[in-house]
Amino acid sequence: MSTTSTPQRPAVSRRHFLQGAAALGALGMAGSSLLTKGALAQSASKDTISACHWGVFRGHKEDGRLTALTPWEKDPFPSPQLPGVLDSIYSPTRIKYPMVRRAFLEQGPGADPEGRGTGDFVRVSWEKAIELVANELVRVRDTYGPTGIFGGSYGWKSPGKMHNCQTLLRRLLKLNGGFTNSSGDYSTGAAQVILPYVVGSIEVYEQCTTWPVLAENTELMVFWGANPLRNSEICWQVADHGSFVGVDLLKKAGTKAICIDPVRTETAQRLDAEWIAPRPQTDVAMMLGIAHTLYSEGLHDQGFLDKYTTGFDKFLPYLTGEVDGQPKSAEWASAICEIPADTIKDLARRFASHRTMLALGYSTQRQHHGEQVHWMLITLTSMLGQIGLPGGGYGLSYHYASGGAPTHNSPILTAMSDQPGGGTVAVGEPAWLAGGGTASIPVSRLVETLLNPGKKMDFNGHEIELPTIKLAYWVGGNPFSHHQDRNEMVRAWRNLETFIVHDFQWTATARHADIVLPATTSYERNDISQVGDYALSHIVPMKKLIDPVFESRTDYDIFTAIAHKLGKGYEYTEGKTEMDWIRGFYEAAMIEARAKGMEMPVFDAFWDSDEALEFPLLDEQKNFVRYADFRADPLLNALGTASGKIEIFSRNIEKMHYDDCPPHPSWMEPVERLDGPTTRYPLHIAANHPVKRLHSQLCGTSLREDYAVKGREPCWIHPEDAAARGLVDGDIVRVFNDRGQILAGLVVTDVIRKGVVRINEGGWFDPVDPRTPGSLCRYGDVNNLTVGIGTSKLAQGNCGQTAVAEVEKFEGPVPEIMVFSEPAAQKDASKT
Repeated sequence: MSTTSTPQRPAVSRRHFLQGAAALGALGMAGSSLLTKGALAQSASKDTISACHWGVFRGHKEDGRLTALTPWEKDPFPSPQLPGVLDSIYSPTRIKYPMVRRAFLEQGPGADPEGRGTGDFVRVSWEKAIELVANELVRVRDTYGPTGIFGGSYGWKSPGKMHNCQTLLRRLLKLNGGFTNSSGDYSTGAAQVILPYVVGSIEVYEQCTTWPVLAENTELMVFWGANPLRNSEICWQVADHGSFVGVDLLKKAGTKAICIDPVRTETAQRLDAEWIAPRPQTDVAMMLGIAHTLYSEGLHDQGFLDKYTTGFDKFLPYLTGEVDGQPKSAEWASAICEIPADTIKDLARRFASHRTMLALGYSTQRQHHGEQVHWMLITLTSMLGQIGLPGGGYGLSYHYASGGAPTHNSPILTAMSDQPGGGTVAVGEPAWLAGGGTASIPVSRLVETLLNPGKKMDFNGHEIELPTIKLAYWVGGNPFSHHQDRNEMVRAWRNLETFIVHDFQWTATARHADIVLPATTSYERNDISQVGDYALSHIVPMKKLIDPVFESRTDYDIFTAIAHKLGKGYEYTEGKTEMDWIRGFYEAAMIEARAKGMEMPVFDAFWDSDEALEFPLLDEQKNFVRYADFRADPLLNALGTASGKIEIFSRNIEKMHYDDCPPHPSWMEPVERLDGPTTRYPLHIAANHPVKRLHSQLCGTSLREDYAVKGREPCWIHPEDAAARGLVDGDIVRVFNDRGQILAGLVVTDVIRKGVVRINEGGWFDPVDPRTPGSLCRYGDVNNLTVGIGTSKLAQGNCGQTAVAEVEKFEGPVPEIMVFSEPAAQKDASKT
């Protein structure tokens, strides 16, 4: 049975973009236009335009209730997840009222921390909830100092520029005197630290050579742990689904494709790609085997290495085995990755004899020693010598937010600053990469910090002291989903005295909070954003579709009320309403557009139109080639590294003397892997991005009915592995290792490699006994099973792809799933 399907181009009706609109001349792709000032007319559509991570849509309302979301007519591949977006508003998991954990309310901060997650909440009034939060912020600050407060708020919140809850939270905590911040992210924690030493920038969120250039020039397209047709269904801003268009361009061009992945992905199926499935976490060894073949057969480009890189001469003795007596040959690599040596050699020859693009996925660096993967891929592509050529080299963002979709000639919307009084700021990078805070820790090391206050930690050439954190404040994120080693996290959370959460659904994070404040969804407030993280093709109004349900409030309103309680209300708002901020973001973009020779309509005309504003695409942008300027003149366009070139050997890393991150890319055994020398369990877990949700978002909606197996998160397994365990499709199984245990529903399929099971990340944590770490998770949160250690002393990134386990049929009564219903309030204290 196959569990993945080839995406089909949906049939979408067309609408008129704007009635009476005047277009500037076509400046690139047919149909690209920008409306002149004053030419904007009211849309004839009775539905209201809005947007989310899944794309632009129109909302239909009847009797005050949102009844349908219609995909935007300009979306080439509308997301099938839009029904789940609608259901999330009215889901049974909706948080209706301010709630406080009973023990906290009656006994004070730090009471019965083992009781978090048991669902014993009391409803309180908004006045009481605001008072409790404000008092706790002051108490913890005065008792432990500002670093005693952790500003969590990490994750895929709303894409709008106004209601960026990370910014809103930091703004409040700075007004309160400071806080402990986090650096980096869970997506690319290892890569974004190592890559500045290698290519001079974090690279992973930067534009790739565009899809049209690939379709015209690339002869061999290699997706290495990258699956654009799954991961690009969403964007950090508003999805444009340009990767779907790009993959179809490759298909139409007849481009040969190879997918290197433990799963035969949607992208592999769409392109009928050659599928190569090495053992997970052995990518570096396989790349080294390819590199050794290139060198030993004289297929490498020494001229490119001499002109554009440094350090190959110091890497070569390792590659050839001169320094350790072990040549990193195809035969050596084969014994580790379990791909035949002849196949590895053939890949080297094909890469060298064709215009080859290597698209690497983020998942490959979310593993122990994950820094080495991106470094080695860049070393490999440097040896091929095609970096900067049309259709050749490497790309690190093809699978993320439709990287490679051509960038339009658009202004950049500004956003609110997290510095009170700071007005607005340009946003050129993901918000989670921003600095600030009294202290900072690597984002995935929070559990280690809670367990070891005062401990010294190596991080990126420095030694940091882990602060004593007693209050965590989380908005717009779900750490009880995205963090690894869930049961160690449960133990660590007991060291917190106070945990405050804003959310609109009863996620596991909300259920483990002391104070829960009901926030609106994106669809119950106004905002503004851009379409496509890379395309930036439109500015779109994210219009309020319905009034807030129950007692929910916007994060801005909640933080404003807390700021007023702290005596800092005006400093927080700067005297501006929601629409004042949104108008300001738009009008700043108008000034930038004018500098580009374009005239945008006035804000009121734009807002009242109920339409997205489109920007032109220039030929130069359509035909963008990554590193073309560097290749043309490496002196004038030097990289941001110490040498100005690609650094295959880094003297700066050498000076750190880290035993787990050498100064050149190297194969290092992970703490555990499939058939590894230290591994105790027989199956590797591929904790992939999920089908029909965004991480944990939409797990608590009707979409779950489309993929859950007997109500549980699915566990894909190869037919031979299932047969060896006496398992059949549809069984409820227990997946377990030393770190934890979960229930899952079995899916037997041949689209996964033997020895690997796939359990998607983002399933909601639902322990049978929340008071006992290690208790069986009833639904299937895979992070009960993953490793919680850092990637290395350099990056301290997360190891979300490092996990091995065993699977067995679950015997006995199957426990009822509780996480998809609201906890019952034991007492209504709303008058207090």
